[in-house]
Amino acid sequence: MAAQRRNLMQSHQSWTDDLPLCQMCGVGTATNCVYGPDGKGTQSHPNEDGHLGFRGEDGCFLYGVFNGYDGSRVASFASQCLTAELLLGQLNSSHTDSDIRRILTQAFDVVEKSYFETIDDALAEKAHLSNYLLPHNENVSFHQLSPQSQKVQERLKELEQEVSGGATAVVALILNNKLYIASVGTNRALLCKSSSDGQNQVLQIGRPHSTDNEDELQRLAALGVDSARVRQAGQIAGQSSTRRLGDYRVKFNYNEIDLLSAAKTRPIIAEPEIHGSHSLDNVTGFLLLMSEGLINALESAHGPEQANQEIVAMVAAELAQQTSLEAVAQSVVERVKRLHHDVYVSGRQRATYCSRHEDMTLLIRTLNYPLADGVLTPTQGGRIYPVSVPYSNSQSTSKTSVTLSLVMPSQSTLTNGTNTASTLEEGTPTPGQSPTATLQSTNTQTQSSSSSSGDGSLFRQRGSQAAQPDETGRVPPYVDFSQFYRLWGSDHSDGQSTQGGLGPQ
Repeated sequence: MAAQRRNLMQSHQSWTDDLPLCQMCGVGTATNCVYGPDGKGTQSHPNEDGHLGFRGEDGCFLYGVFNGYDGSRVASFASQCLTAELLLGQLNSSHTDSDIRRILTQAFDVVEKSYFETIDDALAEKAHLSNYLLPHNENVSFHQLSPQSQKVQERLKELEQEVSGGATAVVALILNNKLYIASVGTNRALLCKSSSDGQNQVLQIGRPHSTDNEDELQRLAALGVDSARVRQAGQIAGQSSTRRLGDYRVKFNYNEIDLLSAAKTRPIIAEPEIHGSHSLDNVTGFLLLMSEGLINALESAHGPEQANQEIVAMVAAELAQQTSLEAVAQSVVERVKRLHHDVYVSGRQRATYCSRHEDMTLLIRTLNYPLADGVLTPTQGGRIYPVSVPYSNSQSTSKTSVTLSLVMPSQSTLTNGTNTASTLEEGTPTPGQSPTATLQSTNTQTQSSSSSSGDGSLFRQRGSQAAQPDETGRVPPYVDFSQFYRLWGSDHSDGQSTQGGLGPQ
């Protein structure tokens, strides 16, 4: 079996080629980038992220986002192997919640063990060559080595590249219309629910397994690791995650790593934390799976406080405009990328956090959520969905939330990737109304939440007739920023008048 897995890895053949892709999800990606002094970006390494989105039998759906590092080998392997361990007959509608949690845990264990089987030979060769080289060439530079030893050194570098690297993962399973989230590491899952009373609730499912996670620090402390040093260091062997797939250095050689050397047993594990089930009956909304690179880019640019609300607002805005989920996901990723870049070139306080970003991946899975048939205005039959978007300045400690009225297409349902039109519900806001709603954020671990609302007047409604240009050839504006200027001024005024400053002159 190990030989079969190695052959599959070398041939780039997938175990899951015959599984149908899910048409109710879309994925957006962006490669890593390092900015120069002139603001121009360059890619420092190939994209190392991975993702999956498949439809199985018995109403089963599987999605995942994998954040690879030091190469894409582990992320690629995990996306293939995990799918094979879950969608080739292992799951069915008769399974209970405890059955599903057990199967998910076993699948991650198989992925971890199977991956290390694929690099067994390389690890053995590396150990053999290291034992040959070190006794004969301690404290000797490369150019002082004999030709034979130089060849051994070059081969060791090749082997190190072949076996190094790891990945973090967030996986979503939908079975019997119930959602299960399995997480290893620092990726993130968000569930956005749109309720009948106009509220949009954002639920972060689980917390990242990182060096500032109290539960993880307690787990490490119980193994003999100095958790205070881990917290202070912020990283373990170059990564902030305390749970990972692959990465043989922290799995087999952890005694050689200073922070982990006191551990009684393997401290960095691949065991997933599983949340669920969450019933999706009568749920309208969407599920987001995000790689660590996407989260970090947004939080570096705007701070971590409102990151979940911001990404949901972006997705809702793009769903109102785009006609495909792939376009929605890609547009959101590009928007985060631009925000990150703009903060860097601005030179503002947070620019120091934005000199680079890692690979970014966003997977969106809609849940009975309407997708635009095109760009619709309210007078063309679109619905108005307000989304609260926080505005803040890096110099200020306070935040102002403004409700944007986003135009959505007429109520419809998305079935197998296609739109089925239906009539508007009673009480649908009309162009003359100013609907309000709240966007709430809740973390399943901390039970903290926040909400914001407004009068929805930032965006005025266009009339049914196209606006005519005046004598100067200009069209009267239909976007009213007076509320924005007023709120910005009150949030940033230092006792001086803002007249002649921000705002139209």
